[in-house]
Amino acid sequence: MRYTISLLLASLATPALAAPSVVTDIAPVTSLVSQVMGTTGKPTGLLPAGADPHHFQMRPSQAGALQDADLVIWLGPEMTPWLTGPLEAANPDAMLRLLNTSGLHLLSYADDDHDDHDDHGHDDHGEHDHEGHDHEGHDHADHDEDEHHHEGTDPHAWLNPENAVLWLDAIATELSEIDPENAETYRANANAAIAATKELDEKLAAQLAPVADQPIVLFHDAYNYLADHYGLNVAGAISAGDASSPSAARLAEIRASAGPATCIFPEKQHDPKLAQQMADDAGVHLGGALDPEGTSLTQDADLYATMMQDLVDTLTDCMTRKD
Repeated sequence: MRYTISLLLASLATPALAAPSVVTDIAPVTSLVSQVMGTTGKPTGLLPAGADPHHFQMRPSQAGALQDADLVIWLGPEMTPWLTGPLEAANPDAMLRLLNTSGLHLLSYADDDHDDHDDHGHDDHGEHDHEGHDHEGHDHADHDEDEHHHEGTDPHAWLNPENAVLWLDAIATELSEIDPENAETYRANANAAIAATKELDEKLAAQLAPVADQPIVLFHDAYNYLADHYGLNVAGAISAGDASSPSAARLAEIRASAGPATCIFPEKQHDPKLAQQMADDAGVHLGGALDPEGTSLTQDADLYATMMQDLVDTLTDCMTRKD
């Protein structure tokens, strides 16, 4: 199912002047920025479809776009550590680091019970953030291929739609500050997108509620925000990290926890054979491949809602199977 936001945004006020040049990091962020910019222009997403957001090397043309940007909107080094150096070299006039947004619902990797709600205290709205490079979050570049363990802030915060709502507001505020001629358009677009995101959130919650208590096993530890927000019962993750290969000890642990699970879910861009083998061994269903970063979707304003809906559809399709 695909939610259409672009048509709604196109019906709002037309821009007074051309929008500033905006560069974004990952697809969900590009989608949220596209919603706020609407008809004023399009952000330049650095990551093409299918690219690994944790280990990416920019082409010269992308480095040039970063250098020429009026505004860079990114999650922060916790998600895309490879962007820190180029940002320092480019020294953009403005940078919005979304994981510093005031009031954000943040989770820590160390919190296995997902109850570490952190109303983040850094008010980043409208601030030019050149101080963000030394954040003590997890650096995804430091993977141990066998016994990797995440530490610090979990950056996958877009999987809680309440965070997306805060970001839409922050993006509109920042764009309005650097481009006041189009401020009315940005605010109207953000308000429309916020309303649509809240409506989607309610729909997804209702869809997941009947099956939320069923134990599931996921491919890697990237779904804490989704599980926490919707009350999902995650029995474990095959891989502890975004790029780590599970050790024999971890596989044994997950096989044990997968026994009572309803489904085991592979992930797009990763070989499903291991998940298939574990599902067969445990005698549980193999679900469809999840795409928590929208890497397989068209990068446009609709991507965020489509990605969230696809995730929930894939989960519930398997969790409601009767065979």
